[in-house]
Amino acid sequence: MVALRRRNGAALRSAKPTAGPTAPAPHWWRNAVIYQVYPRSFADADGDGTGDLAGVRDRLPYLADLGVDALWFTPWYRSPQADGGYDVADYRAIDPAFGTLADAEALITAARGLGIRTIVDIVPNHVSDQHEWFQEALAAAPGDPARDRFWFRDGRGPGGDEMPTRWTSSFAGDTWTRTTGPDGKPGQWYLHLFAPEQPDLNWNHPDVVAEHEAVLRFWYDRGVAGIRIDSAALIAKDPELPEVGEHHEPGRHPHLDRDELHDVYRGWRKVADSYEDPRLLVGEVWLDDHERFVRYLRDDEMHMAFNFDFMSRPWDAAALAGSIRSTLAAHATVDAPPTWVLSNHDVTRPVTRYGREDSAFAFSAKRFGTPTDLALGARRARAAALLTAALPGVLYVYQGDELGLPEVEDLPEGARQDPMHFRSGGTDPGRDGCRVPLPWTATGPTCGFNDTGTATWLPQPADWGTYAAASQQDDPDSFLTLYREAIRLRRSEPALRGDAFAWTSSAPGTLAFRRGEDLTCVVNFGAPAALPDHTAVVIASAPLEHGLLPRDTAVWLRT
Repeated sequence: MVALRRRNGAALRSAKPTAGPTAPAPHWWRNAVIYQVYPRSFADADGDGTGDLAGVRDRLPYLADLGVDALWFTPWYRSPQADGGYDVADYRAIDPAFGTLADAEALITAARGLGIRTIVDIVPNHVSDQHEWFQEALAAAPGDPARDRFWFRDGRGPGGDEMPTRWTSSFAGDTWTRTTGPDGKPGQWYLHLFAPEQPDLNWNHPDVVAEHEAVLRFWYDRGVAGIRIDSAALIAKDPELPEVGEHHEPGRHPHLDRDELHDVYRGWRKVADSYEDPRLLVGEVWLDDHERFVRYLRDDEMHMAFNFDFMSRPWDAAALAGSIRSTLAAHATVDAPPTWVLSNHDVTRPVTRYGREDSAFAFSAKRFGTPTDLALGARRARAAALLTAALPGVLYVYQGDELGLPEVEDLPEGARQDPMHFRSGGTDPGRDGCRVPLPWTATGPTCGFNDTGTATWLPQPADWGTYAAASQQDDPDSFLTLYREAIRLRRSEPALRGDAFAWTSSAPGTLAFRRGEDLTCVVNFGAPAALPDHTAVVIASAPLEHGLLPRDTAVWLRT
């Protein structure tokens, strides 16, 4: 029997108290369900309006009941929060907004006791401008070795007033910021592929290599099961800093996917493999070239990398089937598990994205005022959830997608914090809309995000309580029930535990594939369609209509 506990007056399902730590499993990640936690927005235990690690620990029973195998935390380290924690000032300290190192260790241990592993973010491309190395570099004179850990260069033109290169930032705008000397005069420039508060590291420097391997060991020694590597393909730069041309030979781009960066990750893999219970490496690798992508997944580098191609495709049978085919074929060449993800802390939520005329995703296309049909988006997002859960490999779930949360697109202008918004001159809405604190209860000033009623760091919409976890917990038709059941079936169905996959014939406007001998997934993108021969409906994203599969609906069949 499932026990119930109460928080903020609402009943929440919790895990069975008899759950215990799982035994070491060298390949546990190959078909895992990994849940992404954005700590600022998950749950607030101390009542200050910002989520924290104690809040996550309080909600571990919810996550155990959802059935996830691991939690991936976006950066929880000490940071000025110029870019949501991806500007790290100290990897060995927890940001005070989230708690303490002891809180992190207690959370790792408590989660492991429920069979849930922990994955943390490492950001190797850059650090915060408040990091002790960069502060030391700023205080040093040009040519001082302290500056060699970064990319300091003299400017071009008269007086060095022109930037060393015309590279474009991932956040729009320039990639160089000029320093000011002790005498108040302009000095050298430093490189930042993201915001000025995020100076890029020089991975040709031995200190940079040694420090990051030490950071890996620091967290692995504390029980972390894996490391997620942010912007993994950006860390190596051509020391000559040439301009970015229209075309470059593979591996020879000035700052993207350079061949020499693979030596870095081979070193990291040696660290991960040195543990009795081998640790995991997960790459954030945004590359269109599948052959270049899978180079990161060779057996002496990363274990898996995010499949952004699938996430970026529109809600279209041919587009998604094409991505599945190319993904499975590419991963088969290196025997690495593919990953399937619908969103994350950077990407417009599926309920909103799939309700648009153009349901693909591209950062360059984000604009205010884009119309969306949330009812249509929700129907498609439910179908997409079953589609991804049925595919072989690793399933990632971003916090709140299991509640069917939409993107919050009407944040007050003064509330926005994302540098992507500001560096675009205000044309890009930024990423704050998918980072709004979660609703746990249907009522209350913060929908149960905290017990004090203190305003959340990003404001919640007036209707946020309608998506609350407590309201969905026992509703058989809710998003939460759909996710919970799909994840349960991934664990219990033998056909879904292996890698077997085969396309099957299907009606026009649908895609269908078989897992194992007796389980078939069918997704309909068009007019109501007849189902293939089957003995039972295992799960459906929406009810069948007169025995037909409705438009924008997915179903798993016993065949």
